[in-house]
Amino acid sequence: MSHGSVCVATYRCYDDKADFNKKALGIAVGLTVGSWTDLPEARKAEMEKHLGKVISVTVHESEGAKPGERYADLKIAYPDVNFSRDIPALLVTAFGKLSMDGRIKLLDLEFSESFASAFPGPKFGLAGVRELLGVHDRPLLMSIFKSVIGHDLEGLREQFYKQALGGVDLIKDDEILFENPLTPLEKRVETCMAAARLAEQETGQKLLYAVNLTGPTSQLVANAKRAVAAGANALLFNVLAYGYDALHMLSSDPEINVPIAAHPSLAGAFYPSPHYGIAAPLLLGKLMRLAGADLVLFPSPYGSVVMPKEENLAVQAALINPALPVRASMPVPSAGIHPGLVPLILRDFGRDVVVNAGGGIHGHPMGTAAGGQAFRQAIAAAEQGLSLPEAAKQTGNEALQTAIDLWGFKE
Repeated sequence: MSHGSVCVATYRCYDDKADFNKKALGIAVGLTVGSWTDLPEARKAEMEKHLGKVISVTVHESEGAKPGERYADLKIAYPDVNFSRDIPALLVTAFGKLSMDGRIKLLDLEFSESFASAFPGPKFGLAGVRELLGVHDRPLLMSIFKSVIGHDLEGLREQFYKQALGGVDLIKDDEILFENPLTPLEKRVETCMAAARLAEQETGQKLLYAVNLTGPTSQLVANAKRAVAAGANALLFNVLAYGYDALHMLSSDPEINVPIAAHPSLAGAFYPSPHYGIAAPLLLGKLMRLAGADLVLFPSPYGSVVMPKEENLAVQAALINPALPVRASMPVPSAGIHPGLVPLILRDFGRDVVVNAGGGIHGHPMGTAAGGQAFRQAIAAAEQGLSLPEAAKQTGNEALQTAIDLWGFKE
């Protein structure tokens, strides 16, 4: 993980003709001291501690390759002395102007012990979220508010209550629900948490409500504390819109003592291209975790917003890899999930995962509560090694049968 007091960036650079060793050296020098060969020897000795170093250059090329397919993976070390211990400083150093220099993608960042020590990471993380809910022996289930724009508090209360009755462990706001006169932050929290308590009397189940934290960046901490004071027991945060440093600011504040769920809004502007941007495991995995996200949402490999499975599982690995010296974040593969996909999710992600559904709960023909119940029945079946059609035939599993009839299943 560590190469001394340097942070190491890994890039994938595409070019049909480039001398990649020369390219790597140009990056290492250009993004640190700016020039090297023109410096007098005395000045070189003084500047040595600031000079970027090429760690490795691995060229991938083959005879008969089509134009545009030749590439190299470059590893370059940047001395910690060059930048402050914050994620924006590291990103600007390692990929700021370089991101505009042709077909080059930032694949990974390895942090020095000194840099990583500035980040406490998630307050709760995977284990802490389970502890808050009192659920240790199965995957968790999250539902999403849908059709929230223009609804008043009574509409949100009714929708929340129906979701809670379905046996979900977490309910999150839609990421596009911002502060508005119909559902202001404190009133929204008070209304939904009251519905959570009412549902708990029927289900006996604890529940986290991730209220969407919004507003100007300068007001985020104050708004978060307002939400917590009103009774919020979790927050949803659009990290990429505000920046990793905003997440770090929130997660490291001792008065904001609730889990933070990171939403992947805007991620599609960064990771999908093989030639440009920032790789998903870094963007949605390692950096989210370092900055303090307790749960991280990212596109699943199965549903409506699809991320390739190899990339998807690499995001999960980054969220739980013990090599990073902070708590593991809970993986939340999302988008287009229905009960028939639960066996695939558990097979690929194991037990430490949040099954996250919007339309797969609200679109259930028997109603929202039945949508949650269908997921819980699917989770129980997968945990017991039962096929979903077999489990659906059992008494009391009508919700699962109805879901399978509508959406089908995959195992």
